[in-house]
Order: sequence, then C-alpha cells, then structure tokens
Amino acid sequence: MSAGRNSQKITELNELLDAEREALLKGDLESLQAFFVPKEALIDAMNEVPQTDLAAMRLLDQKVKRNQKLMDGTMEGIRSVATRIANLKDVKGALETYGADGKRRDISLGIDASVERRA
Repeated sequence: MSAGRNSQKITELNELLDAEREALLKGDLESLQAFFVPKEALIDAMNEVPQTDLAAMRLLDQKVKRNQKLMDGTMEGIRSVATRIANLKDVKGALETYGADGKRRDISLGIDASVERRA
C-alpha cells in the first residue's frame, strides 16, 4: 500500500470512528452494525503495512478506546433496562412485603392476565 493510500485509509477510519461515536451518543443502535465490517476491513488493510505516522495511530487508538467505552456504557444500560423489565414482570402479579415480625409475606394481587374481547 502506498503512503498516499495508507493516508487515505487513516482518514477513512478516522471519519468512520467519528460517525460511530455520533451514533453511540444518539443511541442509534441500529446503525452501529453497519460500522463493523468497514471498520474491520480498514484496520486489516492498515495492519498489512508498517505504519509511520505515529501521531495518527495514537489518535486512532484514542478514538477506538473512546468508542469502546461508549459501547460498554451502552451495553451496561441495555442490561440494566432488561433487568428492570424482568423485575417489573415479576412484580406484576404479586407484592412482597415484610411484616412487623420481620417475615416476608407474599400478597397475591389477583390480577387477571387475560384480555376480554368484545365484538
């Protein structure tokens, strides 16, 4: 790969990482999948030749790490929401309380989960 072509790959990866960051900040999870294949291809192409622009490599490294932190935070948020939804489903039909004696008591709310349909 020529120096000019390598510089072009650096620029493309730089722009792709910025776009990925914007998608993460906006919560546009659907578009994140579209970044994976081109990002991997650019990194593979750049790994095939020795890199001489260390400043550019450091900047790309910082952006990759920044995006990974955002992705980790996004995944943690998704896990938190999933846990919260599961907990709310568990609470839907019963209520757990503790009596004055400190013993747990389950109170059935008697909620009928069926839906009445009328013509």
